[in-house]
Amino acid sequence: MPDEPSRPRLLDARSLRGLAHPLRMQLLVALRRGGPATASQLAQKLGESSGSTSYHLRQLATHGFIEDAPEQGKGRERWWKAMDEGLEIDDTLLRDPDPAVRGAAAVFGYELANIHTQEVATWLGNRHEWPEEWDNATDLSDFTGRLTPEMARELIQKMHELIESYRPLPEDTPGAQTVRIHTHLFPSTRE
Repeated sequence: MPDEPSRPRLLDARSLRGLAHPLRMQLLVALRRGGPATASQLAQKLGESSGSTSYHLRQLATHGFIEDAPEQGKGRERWWKAMDEGLEIDDTLLRDPDPAVRGAAAVFGYELANIHTQEVATWLGNRHEWPEEWDNATDLSDFTGRLTPEMARELIQKMHELIESYRPLPEDTPGAQTVRIHTHLFPSTRE
């Protein structure tokens, strides 16, 4: 029986403040997607100084997002790896009485939107490098509808359940590729 998919880590006020920095979020994404790496490797990949990446990696470790990966390195190089597969924000943090917590939640949301935008732009710029069979197996759609908050929560839950139903696919499935799925549901004013 395949392993159960890991649940996303639920961010609390402390961990959210520890993560809500553009470079920290980029570092965590890089470790999740690229696997274990050193501060120098990540600095080169992200166009940062190794001193800056080292500092922010230590902050991520302090808050439990990453840990040492000693099995990777030889000698004095320190390797890091991500500790979880996903994050979930506690909705109460969005209206927390502490402005620092609300600010961290805002930074987290903006950076997540930036990451999604970068991923879509990268796909559009590189789609010609993928086999033709992927041309009609991708989607950039948007929909507008009218929902109550309860209906919106129900739709989100159903979308997440559908996506989760595809997770048990074994790593060695022929033709399978890692894919990114973004969902965004938010109220919009009519113009």
